[in-house]
Amino acid sequence: MTTIFALIVAFLSLVILMIIHEFGHFIIAKKFGVKVEEFGIGYPPRIFGKKFGDTVYSINWLPLGAFVKIYGEEGGVDDYRSFTGLKIWKRVLIIIGGVVAFWIAAVIIFSVVFFIGADLPVGDNDSAGLINPKVQIVMVSPNSPAEQAGLKTGDTIVQLQSNAYESQMVLEIVKINKVTDFQDFTKKYAGDGKTISVVVQRDGKEFPLNLHLRTSAPAGQGLVGVGLQRMASIVQKSSWYMAPIRGAVYTYDSTKNALIGFYSLFKNLFAAKGLPSGAEFAGPLGITVFLANAASYGAGFFLYFIGMISVFLAIFNLFPIPALDGGKLIFLLIEKIKGRPVSVKVEQTITMIFFLILITLSIFITIKFDIPRVTDYFKSSLQR
Repeated sequence: MTTIFALIVAFLSLVILMIIHEFGHFIIAKKFGVKVEEFGIGYPPRIFGKKFGDTVYSINWLPLGAFVKIYGEEGGVDDYRSFTGLKIWKRVLIIIGGVVAFWIAAVIIFSVVFFIGADLPVGDNDSAGLINPKVQIVMVSPNSPAEQAGLKTGDTIVQLQSNAYESQMVLEIVKINKVTDFQDFTKKYAGDGKTISVVVQRDGKEFPLNLHLRTSAPAGQGLVGVGLQRMASIVQKSSWYMAPIRGAVYTYDSTKNALIGFYSLFKNLFAAKGLPSGAEFAGPLGITVFLANAASYGAGFFLYFIGMISVFLAIFNLFPIPALDGGKLIFLLIEKIKGRPVSVKVEQTITMIFFLILITLSIFITIKFDIPRVTDYFKSSLQR
């Protein structure tokens, strides 16, 4: 898959997730008889629109997702076909319909993954039922020893050998099965800036490369300048009727693990411990690059990555932040407690403030983190 084509496929995959999310809102609103004024793919200005019934279905110029315009959603409308004319529990279902759509998408995606079989990320401590566990390079830092040695994204590290060209020392050969195998070996020989031999597998062929180790690691990089991931095949391809069950179970487990991860993250932040080591920010552009890289490992891993993104988006949308679905639920909770809705002007003002904060943060992340990732992606693609 070419670099540009991989980026396009990755970007379209994210857009499709957004369409599925908005369709979740759309279908529940229709079910409750609410008037849906427009279902749009992309954001205005409009390219094309066609009205069927009460709803305009449109395609728009800014391909950054999708939207649903529900009659009365912004308040101030007293009509039986408006959003505000519904009972609170029905409005709650319309709001969480988009979140549930993310989880349904994840179940379907993971079901396909279990049906076709795929190499998936596993931890170093995982052992039961793994088939052909291996360590692959997922990132090569520019101007690093790894780049200078000729290591490339997608390479599988098969073996490390010490003192490849210094006969006065005894050779040590280590087969690489875990990420820690690589880390421990390179730390052991990094003190004097030794050169080691790395046997990699690329396009079905194995060959050695000479790797000169740093004596110390720069900020944000290791001694070598590579990102590594342990991969292993699914134990067994599932039948067509078992794949959905395993997909649902995996979605549940992924959601639980993601919630635990978010809890630990916020716990550390509130305790002023900062972000976990190695944690990175990524906006839509950065996630697109991650997806494009995932495509180089095959359809199975690409779909797995999309499934995980769908799970994380479901959880993120439930955060109690105005401008997100979770924020809308907070306003409904306040309405339930007070017995009357929050002032339309107040709700719109608060939502707009948080929307601008999210946009500003997204722009900052794009400039600070995502644009360098795109640059590195094209550089590493030229090396393949």
